[in-house]
Amino acid sequence: MSFSRYFDNSELAEAIRIANGQTKGVSHINKFGYLVGTASNTLETVWDGGGIYSYIDSVGASSTLTVTSNATDSGLSIEVQGLDASYQSLTETITATSAGNTGSSEFYRVFRALIVSSADSTNSGDITIDAGSTTLAQISQDAGQTLMAVYTVPAGKTAYLKKFQGSVGKAGGDAAFSLMARPEGGAFNIKGRYGTATAPVTYDYPVPLEFEEKTDLEIRSKGANNIDVGAIFDLILLDD
Repeated sequence: MSFSRYFDNSELAEAIRIANGQTKGVSHINKFGYLVGTASNTLETVWDGGGIYSYIDSVGASSTLTVTSNATDSGLSIEVQGLDASYQSLTETITATSAGNTGSSEFYRVFRALIVSSADSTNSGDITIDAGSTTLAQISQDAGQTLMAVYTVPAGKTAYLKKFQGSVGKAGGDAAFSLMARPEGGAFNIKGRYGTATAPVTYDYPVPLEFEEKTDLEIRSKGANNIDVGAIFDLILLDD
């Protein structure tokens, strides 16, 4: 694909080249999460399941995944995206059943799941993706895919965070958001904190934040009782 002279050397043109894969060794990921009904003044990860997100390493090792739905959604094909134990990209499609259907691939991280078999990509009830008793992802009713502001940098890549946005989904209170990062073998630390009330808060990093391979990233929020919150962050991934 070519660009007009108007776009040559512009920031927009470079962004389009990254988006369509024309820039060798560079890719982009947009992560977005939504949390319905926050608990009062309680820190929670912005994801479908509520509470602080539990990583698969908390149960000891990589694991096959079980996808469980209600009877109406049984038979839907669910594409799960994540990383294996070597932090390499891993994708598997698993058929959801009401009894729970287990795939064959061993996942170490999960950061997205979506319906790929339904024309309108909606679900009548919650669909869970579990490693043993730990829920790693959830497709909430009618959503069609996960809404989880959670990501892990794959092996062999460095991530640069360009933008953050947080918002309150309905009136009734404000919220504070924290960008959390954990290097492999380390602990989660705050890399940014942002507050909002009625209007979304957006921060564009003039100098992007750098995160090395195998770093876990997530957005956590603390808000008033029973409000909804959303969070978005954009990463540029460079091959090491």
